[in-house]
Amino acid sequence: MRLNYVHNVSIIILMIQIQKRGLTMKKSIITIERQYGSGGSIIGKLAAEKLGVNFYNRQILEMAAERCGIAPEYLESAEENVPTSFLYSLLLSANPAHTMEDNLPLSDKVFLMESRIITEISEREPSFVLAGRCGNYILEEKGCFSVFICAPTDYRVKRAVNEYGIPQNKAESILKKSDKRRETFYNVNTGRSWQDKDQYALCLNSAELGDELCAELIVRAFKEYNQRFAE
Repeated sequence: MRLNYVHNVSIIILMIQIQKRGLTMKKSIITIERQYGSGGSIIGKLAAEKLGVNFYNRQILEMAAERCGIAPEYLESAEENVPTSFLYSLLLSANPAHTMEDNLPLSDKVFLMESRIITEISEREPSFVLAGRCGNYILEEKGCFSVFICAPTDYRVKRAVNEYGIPQNKAESILKKSDKRRETFYNVNTGRSWQDKDQYALCLNSAELGDELCAELIVRAFKEYNQRFAE
């Protein structure tokens, strides 16, 4: 009963958002942005399993690291950090003979490399699920069904401690810093607001719904949205 009720409410919300923006194209890729500790990656993986498609998250970072010849841990530290324009100007003026991309800060190079990898995946795989990395922006022209996973702070703190092994006294601080890095990385690279819910087809509270139900709702909404193009 709960599943049907939540499903119906979520589909209604989805249809309202579709009507506001217009039903434009079939969307074969699911992208997920998520707050730290909301379980977005787990939910994305569950949704991918239900659809029988690949799930990508950290694999994108690892592919980029391999291409750059840099350890994934090193790239990870730069992935969601944005350099100041002052430092960039100094670097550019110090290396005028280099190409623009050569002079880009590592965080920008990571975004460009990951964007290429994500685009390449979309060219060889008709459907997949991607967590993070500005996926809904990079794949917008391909047609992606975008989702945002959120949850209250206390729930995310508890999850960070119990599932991620984060010390209790540091969990909330790490949570806030992680969310801020994700938000800044997204906002700077896309020119949009990470927290603007109008750009997502579906927004789900994992604390209220749980991982399994969130994945089920994503799959149902995704299928019902695309079913309209088969009619």
